[in-house]
Amino acid sequence: MTVGTALTLWSARAAFLLYACALAGWLSGKFRAARLAWTSGFVVYLGHVAAAFQFHHHWSHAAAYAETARQTADLVGVRWSWGIYVNYLFTMVGAFDVIWIWWSPQIYRRRPRWISVSIQSFMAFLFFNATVVFGSGPVRWLGLTVTAALGIRWSHRIRAARMRS
Repeated sequence: MTVGTALTLWSARAAFLLYACALAGWLSGKFRAARLAWTSGFVVYLGHVAAAFQFHHHWSHAAAYAETARQTADLVGVRWSWGIYVNYLFTMVGAFDVIWIWWSPQIYRRRPRWISVSIQSFMAFLFFNATVVFGSGPVRWLGLTVTAALGIRWSHRIRAARMRS
């Protein structure tokens, strides 16, 4: 494995783990820890994007577009390259959310629930795909384990909120 490939893979894995830590923090009511993990995860994710473009796509959108289509075709049999735009959207949404959480934490915490649910559902969908659908071996199992653990924690939080009301 080349250094570039290792940086690309391990930065993605670290970003995933930090994202999971952020979700666990939010679900446990630990806003400051969640904010730090969320921000750190996004910064590491940006490192992943930089490594992927530097070492695999040679800073070419066309190369990234073609590779996305190839990987999707290998996995599901359909040559669909629009996933690169989903990744760009992910980057924009993540940047917007990280800026918001630091710019105005009070407003961020009081924002309508549908905004948080929409953003986190989108993020979770992409991280699930990156680890479980496109991942393999230990990464896939870790992705499944973390998804299940966070799902259980979320259901406990929902149940506790219903009992309080």
